[in-house]
Formats: sequence, C-alpha cells, structure tokens
Amino acid sequence: MAASDQILRGRQAGWVVLTAVAPMVWGTTYIVTTHLLPDGHPVFAAFMRTLPPGLIALVLSRQLPRGHWWWKSLALGGLNMAAFFPLLFVAAQRLPGGVAATLGAVQPIVIAFLAVLILHERLSGWRLWWGITGMAGVGMVVLGPEAALDPIGVLAGLAGAASMGTGVVLTKKWGRPHDVSAIGLAGWQLTAAGLLLAIPALAFDGIPQDIDASAWAGYAWLGLIGALLTYTIWFAGIRHLSVTPTALLGLLSPLTAALLGALIAGESLTPLQLAGFATALTALVAGQLPKPTQRKETT
Repeated sequence: MAASDQILRGRQAGWVVLTAVAPMVWGTTYIVTTHLLPDGHPVFAAFMRTLPPGLIALVLSRQLPRGHWWWKSLALGGLNMAAFFPLLFVAAQRLPGGVAATLGAVQPIVIAFLAVLILHERLSGWRLWWGITGMAGVGMVVLGPEAALDPIGVLAGLAGAASMGTGVVLTKKWGRPHDVSAIGLAGWQLTAAGLLLAIPALAFDGIPQDIDASAWAGYAWLGLIGALLTYTIWFAGIRHLSVTPTALLGLLSPLTAALLGALIAGESLTPLQLAGFATALTALVAGQLPKPTQRKETT
C-alpha cells in the first residue's frame, strides 16, 4: 500500500473517531430529558436546544447565509432539528428509552436508501446488512419486557429517524460554501430551526412553570454541548466521510443512552445486553470498511 494511501486512511479514521463524539453526546438526550427537563413540553425543549445555541454560533462565526443558502438552511434546519427534536422528545417521553432508541437505530437503514434516491449512489448490500445487524444489536441491549409500544411514540420515533435521515443526506448533497465554517453551517441550521419552532413552542407548549436550576442545566447541556458543539463536529465529519457509513455511527447514541441508564440506575447488564453491545459495535466498525472484495482490489 502506498504511503499516500496510508495517510489518507489515517486521516479518514481520525475523522470517524471525531465524528463519533456527536452521537455519543446525543445519547445523553434520553437521560437529560427524563431526569432534568419538565414533562410535557417537547416543542419548547426543542426550541431551547436550537435558537439560543444558533444565535451563539452566528456570533462566533460572523457568517450569514447568502443566496440560495437562505432556503437551504431553512430546509436543513427544519429536517435535522425543527422536526427531529420535538419528535425525539415525544418518543423519549411516551416510550421506554429502549424502544425510542431502537426506533432511532433505523436511521442508518433509511439513509442507505435515501443515498440511492438523492445522491444516486449504488445500494451497498454490505453496509445495509451491517445497518440491520446494528439495529438488532441495539434491540438486544435496550429492549425488555417493559417495552410497551405506544402508537404515538412509535410514529414519532420513526418520523424522527426519517426526518434527520433526509437532512443528513441533503447536507451531504449540498455541502457548504467553501468559505463557510462548520460552526457557521451549524449556526444557520440551528437558528432556522429555532425560528421555525418559536411560534409552535409558545402556542402549543407554552413556557413551563417549573423551570428550576436542574432544568436550566439540562437546557444548557442540550443546547451548548448537545447541539452547538456536536452539530459543528457532525457537519464537519459529513463533509469528509461517506454518508452511509457515517450514519452507522448513530448507533453509538442508543448504546450510550443504555449505558448511562444502567450506570445511573445502578442496573447490571445481562449477558444478552453485553452480546448486543458487541454486535452493535461490530456492525459500526465493519460498516466503516469497504466490502472485502473491494479491499482486495485496492491492495
């Protein structure tokens, strides 16, 4: 293998590791939502997670959309955040965390098919298989006897996966202007999402009456770390990596959620759950690699 190829693969591996930070942080959403935030205000929670960090990103980047990027930012912000966040909070509040997490694990499979329709990529049976395997592994980790299937929660979970999946693929298709930073792109989308959510948040949810210090800490974590930082990393990663294997990194979100739940609740992981962790992590790593026949052709 040529030295240039080794350097390229090393850089790609570095981007994979960095990008993986985002879904790991997103995995804290379930525990923060259920333990810190007021119940029954999913749209307001989504609003707090978007507009404040979006405005901060605009100040830091000092960049505003130009031309067609005004409507593209609105579309991407709507798909990646304005629709996804409320649906995520609804699923987290109406379903056991395991069910909500398993529904979210559908996203890599959704993205695999959307990449064919939108990016005109060939359907990779190799990565589709690992997407299904990863979802099965997540199910082994997080599903249990208490996994009740509330219809509204299930629909919210599936719709959220489809919404962000579409947003991820369009983000890859449209890229970003060469003179715009990843934090600038994150700021455009977060601000657009916050503006889209402002009226629904006040009209349908209203401002919670019981926002205590813990709730403010939860909003700050979800906004500054779970949105501003992670979406900056995520959009930078999408720019450098292929979209379908990148989507498999999303499996880290439900795995992180399950691990935090076990640690905070003091629960022990069963052999089945440990096997599920191994299965999901194997799928995540294998999905980053090209098909074995392709690896042979490049060596």
